[in-house]
Amino acid sequence: MKVTRRWGSTALGVATVVVLGLGVLVGSHPSAAAGAFGADALAPLAGLPTVDAAPAPVVHITPDQGTPLNPTQPITVSVADGTAQAVHVTNTATGKAVDGTLAPDGHTWTSTGDLAYSATYAVAVDTLDRDQAPGHTDGTVATVAPKAEAYPSFIPAPNSVPTVGIGQPIVVRFDHAITDRAAAEKALTVTSSPVQAGSWYWISDTEVHYRPQQYWKPGTTLSVKADLYGVDLGAGTYGSTDRTMTVKVHDSWVAKADGATEQMQIFDNGQLVKTMNISLGSPGFPSHTGPHVISDKQPSIIMDSCTYGVCQGQPGYYREKVDLDERISNDGEFVHSAPWSVGQQGSSNVSHGCVNLAPADAQWFFDHFGIGDVVEITNSGGPPLPVYDTYGDWELSWADWKAGSAL
Repeated sequence: MKVTRRWGSTALGVATVVVLGLGVLVGSHPSAAAGAFGADALAPLAGLPTVDAAPAPVVHITPDQGTPLNPTQPITVSVADGTAQAVHVTNTATGKAVDGTLAPDGHTWTSTGDLAYSATYAVAVDTLDRDQAPGHTDGTVATVAPKAEAYPSFIPAPNSVPTVGIGQPIVVRFDHAITDRAAAEKALTVTSSPVQAGSWYWISDTEVHYRPQQYWKPGTTLSVKADLYGVDLGAGTYGSTDRTMTVKVHDSWVAKADGATEQMQIFDNGQLVKTMNISLGSPGFPSHTGPHVISDKQPSIIMDSCTYGVCQGQPGYYREKVDLDERISNDGEFVHSAPWSVGQQGSSNVSHGCVNLAPADAQWFFDHFGIGDVVEITNSGGPPLPVYDTYGDWELSWADWKAGSAL
């Protein structure tokens, strides 16, 4: 904070007051009176006290010059030996004024609302001393200048879907690496109603997931807050903004796909409502085992084996339009319509890792299952779905999940 002061002129320095029958003489020095009345005339007043001018107000602006201010903290102005009559704070780059509150006694002023990163603010303080003489003080305050600002994206994106299934984790993705994971985690909160204990797990330096010990209870409301603005996330990176969202969980829909029976049972809030013949991944392309969560659904997509390394000219290559697709992993696994494998559904596993359904069953599944609903695969001969593979969150035990937290 840089401070310069200007004071209003005082009418009197050290004054001597002479009371005579002719009136009152106010001067700046006893010699002035002596010249007018003579030394002998002033002799009786020699012992009278002089009158001093009021001291100039002392203005302190916080923080001090050279100390960067976190923009979530206020600029404060305090005045001693006088009062502040007005305080004007302005962003020197944009000209935007900063709102603030002056205390009724005039001794303190405090800015309200967040400030900007990498900004300089001019502070102008109009004062009055104890004798009501006006004065003025100028200063500057600079805020923290991050090397980078990390923006938090939410998954599911706010308002992207009306509700989600019981398996949907809360995901925060950053556009810059986070080196102080604990600081980030402290700024992230998920509140559930009804209450369900949960924990964060860091998938990578840019992605962290939140889930409870077991699937969310149907009807749960989740309130998500990322109070990251002004938070030092390590290595000079600060949170770029604060964000909130609300997520509602719909009824429990769980599909249990068994590679041993080649059947999939559908449970609605724990009750078996339908059984379908399926075909899972062949021995050369076994489906991952464990809970999978639907992350996307499309009426049709082009499936291309080259996206996972089997390209044109190689054995097993395919590229074809497939209908009624619900993604259950980023490794190319879907639940979808497969009219070409109806003859094998219910008897053998012949897919490239997907859950193949007859067209009518695929339509029913597409109509009832959506984002966040669960497909549990067993007896496929494949490895467990990796925790990082959208979404392998439920593969981990609760103890292992909590171990992935930075707190």
